[in-house]
Amino acid sequence: MPHDVALIALIAAGFVFAAIFGFLADRLHLPPLVGYLVAGVMIGSSTPGFVADTALASQLAEIGVILLMFGVGLHFSAADLLAVRGVAIPGAIGQIGIAALLGIGLTSLWGWSIGAGLVFGLSLAVASTVVLLKALEERNLVSSANGRVAIGWLIVEDLAMVLALVLLPAFAGVLGGHDSVGTHASSGPIGLTIAITLVKVAAFAAVAIFIGPKIVPWLLTSVARTGSRELFTLSVLAIALGIAFGAAEIFGVSFALGAFFAGLIMSESHLSHRAAADSLPLQNAFSVLFFVSVGMLFDPSVLIREPLMVLGVLALIILGKSLIAFCVVLLLRYPAGMGFAVAAGLAQIGEFSFILAGLGVSLGLLPREGQDLILAGAILSITVNPLVFLGSERLEKLAFSRWPVRMAGYGAAKHDRLCRDLAVISLQREERDRQHHLEIEQLIDTFPMFADLDDNAQEELLLLFRPRSASPGDRVIRTGDRGDSMYFIASGAVEVQLEDDEIPLGAGAFFGEIAVLTGARRTADVVAVDFCQFLVLERRDFNLFMSRHPHLRAAVSSMAQERQEMNVSRQRRDQSLDAS
Repeated sequence: MPHDVALIALIAAGFVFAAIFGFLADRLHLPPLVGYLVAGVMIGSSTPGFVADTALASQLAEIGVILLMFGVGLHFSAADLLAVRGVAIPGAIGQIGIAALLGIGLTSLWGWSIGAGLVFGLSLAVASTVVLLKALEERNLVSSANGRVAIGWLIVEDLAMVLALVLLPAFAGVLGGHDSVGTHASSGPIGLTIAITLVKVAAFAAVAIFIGPKIVPWLLTSVARTGSRELFTLSVLAIALGIAFGAAEIFGVSFALGAFFAGLIMSESHLSHRAAADSLPLQNAFSVLFFVSVGMLFDPSVLIREPLMVLGVLALIILGKSLIAFCVVLLLRYPAGMGFAVAAGLAQIGEFSFILAGLGVSLGLLPREGQDLILAGAILSITVNPLVFLGSERLEKLAFSRWPVRMAGYGAAKHDRLCRDLAVISLQREERDRQHHLEIEQLIDTFPMFADLDDNAQEELLLLFRPRSASPGDRVIRTGDRGDSMYFIASGAVEVQLEDDEIPLGAGAFFGEIAVLTGARRTADVVAVDFCQFLVLERRDFNLFMSRHPHLRAAVSSMAQERQEMNVSRQRRDQSLDAS
């Protein structure tokens, strides 16, 4: 070909093979993600035929992680994170520490160094964001207490891995690796490195929590007021990707964590549901590429070369991590049901594992064989994760049938308190949404002419309106003023004062449309006779909105024409009376 089409070839082959093998997996009653992983193996370097660009695939997969975590943030809130901190923070830290020790113990049997075992254990300690969220979504658990705890647990794991990525180069020499490697070099005392990392993470959290909610919702509302749907979607993606990239470059946190906080910030806007709906197709598409990219990295020959080592890795991921998570939840005196759910959700590894393994190899800490084993453990644990969930659910039912009283009572007080806290947060969110829907319903009830508009158009119109109030006797419009806006009376009453007549208008009526349509000056005074609330539509917004809804413009023009004809007939009648 005359030019390089590696990216196009990757996307085309990835989607085509993923669609084929995903469909076959579904027909075999397997999760589609198994088909996506097989599709990655088929276009990877370990199988003959077409070989896609692995570096490009990993970058596209990162976009999928960003969009998925952004979507989670849209349905999460800072209050949710605070509510689950009692189990998520100690649970995640405890699991990472114990899993790292198990990794060191397992690799010591293979004759590896402590540094290799530490990197290996940390790589197996952190779960995949994409896999966990897909599993929770399939079971409608994202909004449940167990789902919130699992997600909060994962966020803490991500934060811990950010710290690990910074500290590994600093300790590489002590652990038996290189002192520094390329961009991972660490200068200065270790204590200073830790302090700088913590300050950066704290600064990012402060910006995201205190500054972001003041800027992002305002920016999103400003874009929505333009009425351009493609511009709104583009802005949503720009915010998600921009904050994720900026967080990684400026504050040193992961793309996934930056994207999660971007969604968290945007969730404060009443447009968050629309943002989630617009970004959902891209989330699904790029999350598929994530699984394809994992499959591309997998070398199936490792299953033949080192079957016992692979089984050991898989046992640590599925049995070891699950047991650790379950025991930690019970030690924190939360119910066994939560322990089963969290254990199953975290019994796999993913994107952070690959990053840690790659860093460990570059630092001379982890042998190449270790990276191959981590990849094998990732693809196998992701494949069997649905079976782990199924087994966890059956174990939970068996435990409840054997010990119903003990299972029902253990941790019930803490679980009930957590559920109440989450319920209050959910009610607050629902109340905010209900108030917004009530505004739209009141708009339709007051102005039935807007009832034929679709939901997005009604939302847009509500954003375009500028609220304004007037007290009795206030002159809202003066004769000779420029016709720069149209007024809709939400409540109260006004009088349109003509030269020889006064026309009363109440709630549900509008005025000022003739000057807006014709561009002429105002021809009458309008005075408030009661306490009034107006919804004002400026000329630019009026023309922009009406251009997309010609039937509404025709209705307004027709009513304006009728008013003009009535005014003309009134003037003629008055002139004839004067003449007689």
